[in-house]
Amino acid sequence: MFSKIIFSTLFLFSVCTFAQNTVMMGGKPVHTYAKLPAVNKAAPKFTLTDVTMKDQTLDSYKGKFIILNIFPSVDTGVCSASVHHFNEDAANIPNTVVLCISKDLPFAQKRFCGAEGIKHVVMLSDFRSDFGKTYGVEITDSVMKGLLSRAVVVIDPSGKIVYEEQVDDISHEPNYEAAIAAVKK
Repeated sequence: MFSKIIFSTLFLFSVCTFAQNTVMMGGKPVHTYAKLPAVNKAAPKFTLTDVTMKDQTLDSYKGKFIILNIFPSVDTGVCSASVHHFNEDAANIPNTVVLCISKDLPFAQKRFCGAEGIKHVVMLSDFRSDFGKTYGVEITDSVMKGLLSRAVVVIDPSGKIVYEEQVDDISHEPNYEAAIAAVKK
């Protein structure tokens, strides 16, 4: 019996450890809950909170290309830059919506958009959902534990993932051109 308990514990530990993904933060490794959902798979459903405190789901944007711009917080330089970049790009791409997703409270996201003139992206908060775990981007250790890592996922109008990028270092910007190219294919 004792050996079964030990084996079960070791097996569970190895499965949990194996599922994690490693990214860098300023040159130091940090772990996320799992890897991003794979290309050519259906995008996992989610419910997030918009700046008016209303729930938004994946189905809210059905029939459009969806760019998920995922990041730790709008109150950092790289995260702010990604929102600005996608805000400019989104204004020129037909049938496409950019969802900027972080753990920031909706009030902070609304303040940021107002102060920065952000009008062409949708800000969504993961402060009360399991999005970070579902998409594998929740950081599981370090001082950033609980926040989201930097990633981009592109979903086509049928709900299939056509591009994903887990940025290898949270302090780096994503590959904007590759994400936009995935929409224009």
